Formats: sequence, C-alpha cells, structure tokens
Amino acid sequence: MTEPRRRYAQNNMSDLGDEESLLPSPSSEKATWRHRRSDRQHPPRDPIRTIVVGLVMTLIFLLTLVYWVIIPTSTNGFSLPQPSSCDTIDKGYQCEPSLSHTWGQYSPYYVVDSEVSSRPPDGCRVTFAQLLSRHGARYPTKDKSRRYNDTIAKIQSRTRNFSGPFAFLQQYTYDLGADDLTTFGEQELVNSGIDFFTRYESLSATSTPFIRASGKDRVLVSAKMWSDGFHNAKTATGVTNDAEYPYSIVEISEERGMNNTLSHGNCAAFEDSKTGMEAQRGFLATFLPAITARLSSALGPQVDLDDTDTITLMDMCPFTVVARSTFPSSSKSEAISTTTSHPTDNPFCALFTHNDWQNYDYYQTLGKYYAFGPGSPLGPTQGIGFVHELIARLTSSPVQDSTTVNHTLDSDPATFPLARSVYADFSHDNDMTSIFAALGLFNNTPPLSQRKIMTMDEMRGYSASRTVPFAARMVVEKLQCEVEPEELVRVLVNGRVLPLETCGGHDEMGRCKLGKFVESLGFATRGGRWNECSAGRTTRDGENGLLWKKPVVTEVGTER
Repeated sequence: MTEPRRRYAQNNMSDLGDEESLLPSPSSEKATWRHRRSDRQHPPRDPIRTIVVGLVMTLIFLLTLVYWVIIPTSTNGFSLPQPSSCDTIDKGYQCEPSLSHTWGQYSPYYVVDSEVSSRPPDGCRVTFAQLLSRHGARYPTKDKSRRYNDTIAKIQSRTRNFSGPFAFLQQYTYDLGADDLTTFGEQELVNSGIDFFTRYESLSATSTPFIRASGKDRVLVSAKMWSDGFHNAKTATGVTNDAEYPYSIVEISEERGMNNTLSHGNCAAFEDSKTGMEAQRGFLATFLPAITARLSSALGPQVDLDDTDTITLMDMCPFTVVARSTFPSSSKSEAISTTTSHPTDNPFCALFTHNDWQNYDYYQTLGKYYAFGPGSPLGPTQGIGFVHELIARLTSSPVQDSTTVNHTLDSDPATFPLARSVYADFSHDNDMTSIFAALGLFNNTPPLSQRKIMTMDEMRGYSASRTVPFAARMVVEKLQCEVEPEELVRVLVNGRVLPLETCGGHDEMGRCKLGKFVESLGFATRGGRWNECSAGRTTRDGENGLLWKKPVVTEVGTER
C-alpha cells in the first residue's frame, strides 16, 4: 500500500470548467496582493512629526481603498460584496430574509441571531479554533437536475395557460448544471475564509490552517476557495510571510468502504433507514396537496401535476437564485436576470406564498432532524468519529476511535497533526447534522412534530436553514480567560453561540471548562451505538465490518 499524500491546492483553476475559469489564479492574486503590500513597506525616512501623521492618514485611506474598491474590481470577475450589498462577508446573505431564510438546507449562508455576543468575552483570548464547514451553494444533484428538467418539459408540453406568474415558463430554458458549485457558492467560501481570518486575526496571523476535505469535487473546491479567502485577508493586513500558501489540503476519499469522518456510508443499518422520508411524507400531506391544486388550477388539469412536481418547482426557487439563472420576460422581447441580491425577482419564488415557504422550510427541517439528527436512532452515531478527532485536537492526544476514523491518516502527524491552533474541515450538510447531534448541541430541542409546524422558540432555535445552509459553519473555540485557570470551550453555529446545556457548569456566555466539555461527549466516547451498525455484516480487517484504506489522492480538478 502506498503512503498517503497530502492533496495540494493548484495554482490555477483553469481545469475546473468554464465557470471556474472565470476566477483569477491564486498566483495572480498573490502577485497583486504582494504589490499592494510593497506600497506600504517603504515609509518616508523623514522623522518630522507632521509627515508621520500624514503617512498614517494616507495608510488608513489606502487600506480602506484596497479592501472596498481595489479588491472587488481588480480580480477579473472575482468580486467581494460591497458594503451596501445585502450579501456581505460579516452577515452573509440577508437579501429578503423572510424568503431566502426559509429554503432549508438550500438557503445561502447567513449569520443567525445569537442570544449571547459572539465576540470573545472580555479578558479572554482564543487559543484554538476548529472550523467545520459545508460546501458552498451548488447546482442540484445529477438525479434531481434531470427530474427538474423533466418537470419543466412536462409543463411546457401539456399546457397553453401561460399567463400571470406562469408566463415565464413558456419560453424558459432549463439551465442548471449538476453537482458542482455555482460561482455564487465559490464566493461564499472565499467570504468565509476572509471572515474567519478577520474574526481570529490574532490567532491566524501567525498560524497556517490545517485543512481537510471530504472527497467530492464541490467539497474540495470549497476548501480551496476558503483557503484563498483566508490567505488574501492575511496578506491584506501586511503579513508578508505566508510561505505555505497555497495550503495543502488532505482529501479523505468518499469511495465505498473508506473510513471518513466527514462523509457517512459505512453503517449499513443507518443507510437503510427511511425515518427522514417517513417524517417528511407525513407532514407533506398536511400542506402540499392544497398548493398542488392551486397550481393545477392555473396550469390546467391536462398537466397532471402531482406533489413531486410541486416540490420540484419550489426547489427551483433557491437553485435558480444561487445559479443566477436567466428568465424570459413576459413581453418576450427582453430577458430579465435573477440576482443574488434580489430573490423576489425570481419567478419561481413568486409562484408561492409566505405560508408555503414556511411549510417548505419545516419540511426540509424534518428531513434533516429525522434522517441524520437527534430524531434518527443512528443519525448521531454517524458523527462520533469526528467527535473523537475533535477531542484529540482539543487535548493534543491521539485519536481513540473504532468507528469511522481513517487510522492511516490519523496516526500520521503529517495528515493529522496535533497541537495546532487553526483547523478547517469541509463536509456536507447531512454529515454536519449528524456531528451536531453527536456533540449534543441541540439536545434541548424536543422531538419535532410531524403534523404541524413548530415555532422557532419551540424548536429551541433549530432548523435546517439555521444549522446547515449552503456554506454553513461551526466553530469550536478554546479560550484562555484571566479569571479561570482552566481553558474554556465555546461552540458557534453560523454565528450563534450555543448554550452547551449538556456540559455541566456552562456559564451564561456559552463557555464550558475543557474537562467538563470532554466529559459531556460521553455518547461518542462510550461507542455511540456503533455496534448496531455492523450487525449481521461480514467483518473485514477485524473491526466493525469496516475496511480501512489509504486515501485516493488526485489533484484538484482532474478527472478521477
């Protein structure tokens, strides 16, 4: 067996296809940023006070210009959000939030309101930050993209009632790809890297992030985009020593049978479970038939629209927003284009009411909660491997796990180093939901009703759109505080400080002593019901029916 190798980010993205080729190469970005730094590296030698003051004022002006003007306009289409935009680095996607924050896991990333300030408490400094991120906004999966296209074709071939809000469908051409990140999704991860560095600048300025990614292309590209944002923010502060950029990225293969803490697949009993689908099916019956009837009345009975078609049309709203799809105008003489800033311009979104979207969001939430979260008997079990890795990193001790950890990687300091201060892992929404459950982050959320919508207060702040939107992120912080000799832990999910109610001794600022936090992870450390995964399976390599293999290493963007 060959030794595992780290996956290195490429110096250009030209082999990723037409969409990605619009982005600048990191090498060109690096040169541009270095040039800007050099402008600040030659202060006048005259020590006269007035000149010094003038230099300081000029420097402030130049830094502002670089951050808000030069960066967005000098990168060949690779632009950062402007301060007046409703999609910003620090707040995420706030465009029509009453609409865009009701798309479940298809919502773009946005900062969730926090009951506790997300800033480090006074007298505390962050000494460790572990990021776990979902990939950015993508096109539908291959099977769904085909189904969506079929639904549009079905409507167009069976009806002549193209009037009112349905007029655009007559000339609409399906233009969504499959599986890959959209340009908007790539930008989400660049923004995430910038935001992470800015928030943890004192930690990040002297640290190189250790990055891992699950093996899907959209996850790997997300890790690359995040690293670009992190690096650009770092060099913008005047840091000249970032010799390890482009940062190495450890890929964990998603091939069948591979141990991977960032992608489930090795628990047969779980993979066969239908709990999420069953929960969604029961709730659909309470709201979807009425919507289908309304659409059928407008399009005509000959279309034979069914509930699956209706969900497809609802899915088309978020997917065409993040894809910046183009739609024909009602006059047929011009085209209108959706923009990420104005989802209310999207004609798919306009087909449905505010109440429809509230039901849709809850429908998606049920799917995550009962398929991968606390509502699934083995959902939390899929996250325990990552929990063991987190414990190892928090305590600088070897990983103790016999579930989904890839021991070939985690036993090698090159591919699983300890005693680092910044870690960044990239995964999927389903796996993050399981990891949240294994950590007990939403244990105070009661079982979700499958018959009626529960309020956000009743769900204790839990929903799919608030936990695993596109580019979702969890950060586990370790803090050293003046009044407490033992290190403390905080967990933030999309900017919201979670109360850590399973951790004995947590305080009103969401902090828990490191020792108590590790103790609170007993579900994972006691096995997390993993023994129920392999019942009746033939074991390989003697442990839990899993085959530990070395990672398949390919370069970013090459065919596999």
